[in-house]
Amino acid sequence: MMADMNKEFAVHMLNETGKAKAQEIAQAFDACLERLLSICPKTSREMSITRTKLEEAAFFAKKAMAQEPENGDVAHSVAGAIGAPT
Repeated sequence: MMADMNKEFAVHMLNETGKAKAQEIAQAFDACLERLLSICPKTSREMSITRTKLEEAAFFAKKAMAQEPENGDVAHSVAGAIGAPT
């Protein structure tokens, strides 16, 4: 059995509902980036930073969604996280 770990590092396996929500989040960020690319210079340093920050924000949005019990596959998630719901 694995030792307890802090909840920030726990693995969250998604069920079908969670996968659909992850796809919806990805599509929302993709639409945002596409809109920005139609307005801003595509090759600027600032646009590169914008892309990176959107990627980071999408990651954290998906992580936030994955932490909701209704989106997870409890049978395949890593248990034992400190501070995680039991």
